[in-house]
Amino acid sequence: MRMALRLFTAVLLFAAISAAAPLRILIITGDSDYPNHDWRATTPFLQNALMASGRFDVRVTEEPRGLTPDALAGYDAVLLNYNGPRWGALAEKAIEGFVRAGKGMVALHGVSYGPLMGMEKGPNGRWARSEKKGAEWPAYKAMLGVDWEPANIGHAARHAFPVKLVDRGHPITRGMEPEFTVNDELYHKMSHRPGIRVLAAAFDNPAKGGTGQDEPIAWTVAFGKGRVFHCTLGHDTSAMYQPEFLTLFLRATEWAATGEVTLGPRAGQTAAPKDAVRVLVVTGGHAYEPSFYTVFEGHKDMVWTHAASQKDAFRPKFLERFDVLVLYDMANDLADVEKKTLEAFVKSGKGVVSLHHAIVDYTEWSWWWQEVVGGKYFVKPLGDHGASQFKDDVPMVVRPAQGMANHAVVRGLGEIVIEDEAYKGMWHSPRIKVLMETDTPLNDRPVVYIGPNEKLRVIYVQLGHGPSAHRHPSYRKLVHNAILWSAGKL
Repeated sequence: MRMALRLFTAVLLFAAISAAAPLRILIITGDSDYPNHDWRATTPFLQNALMASGRFDVRVTEEPRGLTPDALAGYDAVLLNYNGPRWGALAEKAIEGFVRAGKGMVALHGVSYGPLMGMEKGPNGRWARSEKKGAEWPAYKAMLGVDWEPANIGHAARHAFPVKLVDRGHPITRGMEPEFTVNDELYHKMSHRPGIRVLAAAFDNPAKGGTGQDEPIAWTVAFGKGRVFHCTLGHDTSAMYQPEFLTLFLRATEWAATGEVTLGPRAGQTAAPKDAVRVLVVTGGHAYEPSFYTVFEGHKDMVWTHAASQKDAFRPKFLERFDVLVLYDMANDLADVEKKTLEAFVKSGKGVVSLHHAIVDYTEWSWWWQEVVGGKYFVKPLGDHGASQFKDDVPMVVRPAQGMANHAVVRGLGEIVIEDEAYKGMWHSPRIKVLMETDTPLNDRPVVYIGPNEKLRVIYVQLGHGPSAHRHPSYRKLVHNAILWSAGKL
C-alpha cells in the first residue's frame, strides 16, 4: 500500500512538472535582403511576445541551412519568419519530417511567397518567380496549404480593415472576440488548397485595390500527423502590436505545438499581474533625453505611469494609487497641499526612488533633504557651504560599498563602468547607508544610498543623466532593484 502511494505521488509530481514545462519553439528567420520585411525587428518582437506569455521557451536560428533532424528533435514547433534563399535538401527534408511526424509549424505573412516558393532576385535587383528547374519546394506549398500564381502575387494598399473570425469552433479561435481591426497588408488572389480550415477572413475593399470579396487571412493545415497554422497578417511590428493579433498568434503557436489551447482568449493583452508594483514617475523642471522612459519598460513585476509636473503627481488619491514614487524632476519647493500629500505618502511606508538631478528637489523643504533623502546639491552657496559642481561625460567606476555587495539593491551588479554626469561638493547626512560609491575625483564618494530614516523606504541613485546611462544594463537593473526594494518586494 505504501509503495503504491509513493508511486501514485510520483506520477502526480511528474504530471505537474510536465504540465508546467514550457513548450520549446524554434524561430527560423534571417538571411534576407528582401526589402519589405524587416525580420531584424519582427523576430525579436515575436520572441518577446512568446516568452512574455510564460508558455514558451524560444530559440532563434538565422542559419536554416544547418537544420537537421537531431537539431529539431528537442522542439515542439517551428515558427517561420523568413524570406530568403532555399535551405538545401537536407534542411528542407528535416523540416518536412519534423512536421509530418506530428510536430507543429506556424508561418506568418511574407512566408506566403518569396524564394521558398520559387522566387529569386534577378539581374535588375527585382524579385520575381524563378524559371530554374527545381526552384520551388512542393512540400512547402503543401505545408502552407496555399500557392500564388506569378501574375496574382500582391495585396491591396495597406490600410486598416476588420478581420472576422469565420470559424469560432476551432481551439485557436474559441472564445475570442468575433472581429478585430488591424492595419496591415491584405494578401489576395491566393490559390488555397483543398482541406485547409479557414479561421479568419477579411473583405478586400476594391476602393483600396482589392478584389471586392472576402479573402482568407488565417487557416490551419494537416500535414502528415503534424499541425500547421498560416496567417497572412504581420507585415511589421506595428501590425503585430494589436492585442487581438497577438492573441491569435500565441494561441495558434500553442495549438501547433500540442494540438490544444490553454491560453485564454485575451492572451495578447498586456495587463499587469495583480501583484505588480504600481509606480509613478515624476518629471519636470529639468530637460532630459527620451531614452529615460525605456528604463521602466520590459518588467512584468511593475506597471508605471508618468506625471509631467509635481501638481499632476501629488493629488489627493496619490497615496491609494501608487506603491513607489520615482523622482526625476527638479523643483526647489512645493505648494503646501502637495507637501502634505507627499509627506503622507512617505510616512505611510510607501517607496521613494530619487534619481540623478532629483537630488536638487524641494531644497527649500528642510525635512525632505535632511530626513527623507539625506542629501542635497547646493545650486548656490549657503552659509559656510559653497555651491556644488557638476561635469558632464565623466568616466566612472561605481562599485558596491564595503560590506554591501550582497544587499538586495546591488546584488549581482559588481562594478559598473559607466560615463555619466559627476556631482561634487554635495551635503550627505551622516546617517545614510551607502550602497555604491566611486573613487572618481570629480564626484563625491557616495553614489547610491538609502536615506537616513530607517523607518522609510527611500533610496537615491545619482546615475542617470542621459542615454549612456539609461541604456546601460547595469543601470537599468539597479533602478529596477531599487523600485522593488522600496516597494518591500526585495
